[in-house]
Amino acid sequence: MEEMADPFAPLEKESLDEAKSPEIKKNPEAESLKKVEAALFIAGKWLSLQELITLTDINPISIKEHIQKLSKKYKENESVIEILEKDNMWKMDVNPGYVGIVNKLITGSSEFTKAEQETLAVIAYKQPVKQSVIVKIRGNKAYDHIKKFVSLGLVKAKPCGHTRDLELSEEFYNYFGLEKEK
Repeated sequence: MEEMADPFAPLEKESLDEAKSPEIKKNPEAESLKKVEAALFIAGKWLSLQELITLTDINPISIKEHIQKLSKKYKENESVIEILEKDNMWKMDVNPGYVGIVNKLITGSSEFTKAEQETLAVIAYKQPVKQSVIVKIRGNKAYDHIKKFVSLGLVKAKPCGHTRDLELSEEFYNYFGLEKEK
């Protein structure tokens, strides 16, 4: 009786190499650059070095080199795409001069839930405002929303008794491509 191959047995190295495209075999450096670019593109939010390592399975030194190469490429080609860096985190974004066009096209999901967007809108409208007022208007979930906005640097929170005073930060205006009213 003929012995069947174990489907759960590890693949031989040759069969793994055959499964890869010829381009990957020829230029693994270019492939890892594309992985970093794809991760930044699809994330649509700030990614830490650890998140990029997890997503791409590439070492941190190479990731940083790839980010520098991509940034340089976008600048040299005068691309509308740019890579932003803040606190050892990176984000692929649209050049501020083209944010208006992109905003017209956006119809689907975003980095913030609808509830978070509404909370941020209330903060923007009423600023400076006490956190307790926002929670009364938006409910207890506003605590989580505010925590997220503060961690992203979009909102400044200063202690004020048992609550905090909230106002938009410079980062909020940069993030949304807006000019601060004087």
